[in-house]
Amino acid sequence: MASETVANAVEHVFRDNGRPTGYIAGEEASAAFIVGLRYGKGLLYMKHRQPERVHWQGPSAGFDFGGNASRVFTLCYNLQYPDAIFQRFPGVEGTIYVVAGIGVNYQRANDIVLAPMRTGVGLRGGANVGYLSYSRRSHIIPF
Repeated sequence: MASETVANAVEHVFRDNGRPTGYIAGEEASAAFIVGLRYGKGLLYMKHRQPERVHWQGPSAGFDFGGNASRVFTLCYNLQYPDAIFQRFPGVEGTIYVVAGIGVNYQRANDIVLAPMRTGVGLRGGANVGYLSYSRRSHIIPF
């Protein structure tokens, strides 16, 4: 059942956006009590380029409670150069983790669209708005 759910999420993202120009494989942790924080790291893979280390962090606010740790696979669309990832990407997210869960959302900045797909463990539920700021180094302050 979990494999089928992941496959359906991937199929939905491909149907909406076509073929990605790159992807990020990584991991993250997040927690929220109305206001939330998310921190992650991974590698950006693009055709004919060396993988590049990417960190992300960001705040969120909404009806959102709990925490989770996830593996993240982010499909990148219209990302022509690796340096273009280093900016803020706003998004809206709905999440439910009861021991384990999966989530997909879209983030958009300029013409670049990111589709993070998360699978992980935790106890979390709700909806929020926020952004993720992608950078070369990790930052403690998420703004």
